[in-house]
Amino acid sequence: MFDQKDFRLDGKVALVTGASYGIGFGIASAFANSGAIICFNDRTPEMVEKGISAYKDLGIAAHGYLCDVTDENAVIEMVHRIEKEVGTIDILVNNAGIIKRVPMCDMRVEDFRAVIDVDLNAPFIVSKAVIPGMIEKGHGKIINICSMMSELGRETVSAYAAAKGGLKMLTRNICSEYGCANIQCNGIGPGYIATPQTAPLREKQSDGSRHPFDQFIVSKTPAGRWGDPEDLQGPAVFLASNASNFVNGHILYVDGGILAYIGRQPE
Repeated sequence: MFDQKDFRLDGKVALVTGASYGIGFGIASAFANSGAIICFNDRTPEMVEKGISAYKDLGIAAHGYLCDVTDENAVIEMVHRIEKEVGTIDILVNNAGIIKRVPMCDMRVEDFRAVIDVDLNAPFIVSKAVIPGMIEKGHGKIINICSMMSELGRETVSAYAAAKGGLKMLTRNICSEYGCANIQCNGIGPGYIATPQTAPLREKQSDGSRHPFDQFIVSKTPAGRWGDPEDLQGPAVFLASNASNFVNGHILYVDGGILAYIGRQPE
């Protein structure tokens, strides 16, 4: 029988990677408001401290860890520390990511590899580190932050699209391998979200007009706006909660309708 409590996360230990700001911060804050204990990482001490302070301002006692999620040994050490200091991880959100907007033929191979390393290899590394604990505990939730670029291509984002397309399939494969262990692995595919990462695409032009890409995105979005990190909170809480126990291998696109829309006819 349906129970509103199925959406609660009371006492659950959640690790959200790269959650000192932006989308990860918004998701982790929603988890905390639903009762979860929050752990997050970042690659510099300054960003870890900044994140802890930002959570504290919201009344959230988050646990911050210095860790590069592309370094398997560092990830294993972080997970062991979390298990010792906080508890076995119930919920993992693979949120840490980067993008390099460079035309494919101008992109250096090392830059392509760097994007793949953070956006695809790291979710594999962190998932691999937490799954044994989830199996032992008898349940687990993994949420991979995918993208509309898991489905679409666009100029200058070859590495990002390749990584996010791969992350979609990693999501489905984790479901396939570990669904029998009561682990649900799903993805969230944000549309264009107003974060520091996308700020250059929303800058006003020298004449006060909107950035051409800003105009393009708003015109292609039935909702008529960019998304906010808060728009991802409800979907994330659902996928982290018992309410989604039979949802597995699914990518939930939170995009204001872009993927459903062919666009307006030119006037």
